[in-house]
Amino acid sequence: MYQTFENSADPSQGPARLQALRAAMKHAGVDAFLVPRADAHQGEYVAPRDERLSWLTGFTGSAGWCVALADRAGVFVDGRYRVQVRTQVADDFEPVDWPEVSLGDWIAEALPKGSVGFDPWLLSVDQYRAMSAKLPDHEMRAIDNLVDAIWDNQPDPPMGKVFEQPLDLAGEAHDAKIKRLAADLKADAAIITLPDSIAWLLNIRGSDIPRNPVPHGFAVLQKSGRVSFFCAPEKLTSLDGHFGPLVDVHPVDAFLPSVENLTGPVQIDPATCPICVADLLTDPLETADPCLLPKACKNTAELDGTRAAHMRDAAAMVRFLSWLDEQPAGHLTEIDVVKQLEGERRATNALRDISFETISGAGPNGAIVHYRVTEDTNRTVEEGQLLLVDSGGQYVDGTTDITRTIAIGQVGEEERDAFTLVLRGMIAISALRFPTGLAGRDMDVLARTALWQQGMDYGHGTGHGVGAYLSVHEGPQRLARTGTVPFEAGMILSNEPGFYKEGAFGIRIENLIVVEPAPALPNQTVPEMLRFETLTWVPIDTRLVNPDLLTQAERDWLNTYHAEVERRVGPLVEGDVKDWLSRACRAI
Repeated sequence: MYQTFENSADPSQGPARLQALRAAMKHAGVDAFLVPRADAHQGEYVAPRDERLSWLTGFTGSAGWCVALADRAGVFVDGRYRVQVRTQVADDFEPVDWPEVSLGDWIAEALPKGSVGFDPWLLSVDQYRAMSAKLPDHEMRAIDNLVDAIWDNQPDPPMGKVFEQPLDLAGEAHDAKIKRLAADLKADAAIITLPDSIAWLLNIRGSDIPRNPVPHGFAVLQKSGRVSFFCAPEKLTSLDGHFGPLVDVHPVDAFLPSVENLTGPVQIDPATCPICVADLLTDPLETADPCLLPKACKNTAELDGTRAAHMRDAAAMVRFLSWLDEQPAGHLTEIDVVKQLEGERRATNALRDISFETISGAGPNGAIVHYRVTEDTNRTVEEGQLLLVDSGGQYVDGTTDITRTIAIGQVGEEERDAFTLVLRGMIAISALRFPTGLAGRDMDVLARTALWQQGMDYGHGTGHGVGAYLSVHEGPQRLARTGTVPFEAGMILSNEPGFYKEGAFGIRIENLIVVEPAPALPNQTVPEMLRFETLTWVPIDTRLVNPDLLTQAERDWLNTYHAEVERRVGPLVEGDVKDWLSRACRAI
């Protein structure tokens, strides 16, 4: 299997490791040390070697920080992980609600003055600037990583082979991308550190980060239309001259000297450029990574591939859901569910990897937003529970991400009402038409309105961008209060409102959608409008729907969606699965 179920972090080791870190801090002469969940490339996902936050604290979430002081240690987590962190860290670590409480404010209160040590590869320009502004009476000191110094048996740097993403799936040759982006540069060169940006630009993929088909490396895009790519040479042996004359390949240790030798203005993205790189430049021009927006706006080939991947994945999901309904309550565990679902995806003979660790949360585990089942936490799926399954696949033609919440036997009225409110929010986004120029922050409220009217909410964004056989979380677009980038045609997003009752149940319903032009209406006065095309075609559990809470328009949307699911997926399954699909898609 791709997924494993061992406990990847041990909270019991945290106190001893924190003590060792404090000894290293004393030796280095710093009063505080920052431990982000980050690597030198500043992407969201990191390789095992860079899981310093998890190794130190036991917290395994995909975002967070630890600030270690001589007498306190704060673990900073966002709304997705407030429940999880309390189960994963020892009492020596203090959970802190972040970003409501900033690292700088917490440090200033806990340590009125002193020196703050940090690894300059692991802090972006924006992060460094924001923290320094909060700590005018502190010395910010760039030092070697102190966690690396105390981490025995730290994994080696990843060395996955780099391979070509075929042109028929990429939709545009990498030399054409290079020339197109170079022509738009605002400086003589641009530094690119994000692995998925480099993978997209050069039409390559890799395996340096679990579940994300990207290689580690750095790149410098020149206004002249050339790229310098810095990557371990042993990773590139399978490319057979793929790069051509516009790409110069260098070892990784040549990156910083090359940056130092750049002349003329150089463009950096302050959100992703490590401070140690920016410090080598005289007067960097700060602007967004030039790959972000072009990568987000998928071309025709990428969208066709994504649609094909989603239909393949939908058939696998339908086979899984049909199987699940046949199992008696109390017979399965959360791990059994994960294994069966991965098996269905593997049976397509097209699966390259799962796109993230499958979330299989029964009953109260479903209320842990990014729950990862282990042998220690594995629960039996019992009668009357909700089962939340959030999963996805990495196929060579596309990346999928889908969540379904399933009734196990008869569930209560509270669960059904909450599910229906979440469904109303998901439908509101799916059915939306909107003028060009709007961003996620302008729409997020629509997914929450039905819940808000009942005094309910959820502590995560409504949706994230998704790549085309790249990262399952992709910027710059977000369907969230923090989403400021206007939506454009070709952007893929998740649509996943939820509700979580700690200690009882969790609900999330997720489809992927893609932005497309909306046909003009007869009386339309807005010059241009957009809408969402649905990519995910898998039944939503109508046993959990309270029809009395739906408007007629919402009921019509759900019935139309299910009719289309049966039309599209029906020919891909047969026998008992086909019969199950027909029952699951009945109109309400």
